[in-house]
Amino acid sequence: MAALKFCANISWLFTEHPDFSQRIYAAASAGFQAVEAAWLYDSDLSELQKAKEATRVEVVLINTPPGDIKAGDLGLGAVPGRELEFRKGLDLTLKYAKALNCKRIHLMAGRIPVDAHRAAIAREMEDVFVQNLNYAAGILAKEGITGLIEPINTRITDPRYFLDSPHQAAAILEKVGKSNIQLQMDIFHWQIMDGNLTKNMHKYFPIIGHVQIAQVPGRNEPDSDGELCYRYLLNTLEKLGYQGYIGCEYKPLDSTEKSLGWIQQYWAQYS
Repeated sequence: MAALKFCANISWLFTEHPDFSQRIYAAASAGFQAVEAAWLYDSDLSELQKAKEATRVEVVLINTPPGDIKAGDLGLGAVPGRELEFRKGLDLTLKYAKALNCKRIHLMAGRIPVDAHRAAIAREMEDVFVQNLNYAAGILAKEGITGLIEPINTRITDPRYFLDSPHQAAAILEKVGKSNIQLQMDIFHWQIMDGNLTKNMHKYFPIIGHVQIAQVPGRNEPDSDGELCYRYLLNTLEKLGYQGYIGCEYKPLDSTEKSLGWIQQYWAQYS
């Protein structure tokens, strides 16, 4: 079986360095050949490009803008009445993605509006999301970029997030029907949302375009105390023949450097 590929999520790791370009250098020094991030839009794009070129680190994934976080936004893809803002945000993401040669974009769904009930607005939000994903699919296809949708658990992390199960996400992807719009599997969220990880990994493997990992329930490094056996989960991905990247999107219990023992052991197996 081939070795799995990992990328450092520099929104969560190497935060000892204030600037994202500095985190790229730190990730490369720690042995990572790839990074991902949520939002890079407050960073100087030319500095990010310099760091990428100097380290030869691949930028694997970035998210579409969240909208107005202070007003309660966390993505706009499924939010009624915000379609134009979603398209403008996608344009900005494409600017960064093309400059950094990033081939995956997480198209964030967003939250249920505060004045609405989930059951009452779910169909409208799904229709908006499908419309926006179809629009994004056409734009991204021209650039050879894959769009991803990610379910986020509503039990712990975000009670109002619209996309809250892999089953819901798979149904939406079937409606969209575009091969360059795929599923992002964050194992942390999937365990909290639905459990049954082995079955769901096998069931949805054909449409999974990216994977992220963290321990449950604290979202710390994979080998910290928690509910998940990552040796088993990584072995499952190996057996499935997963060839994409696995994003290390976790909160280190101590420094980032001290949290990397598990991945250094993994890399040593294939060195």
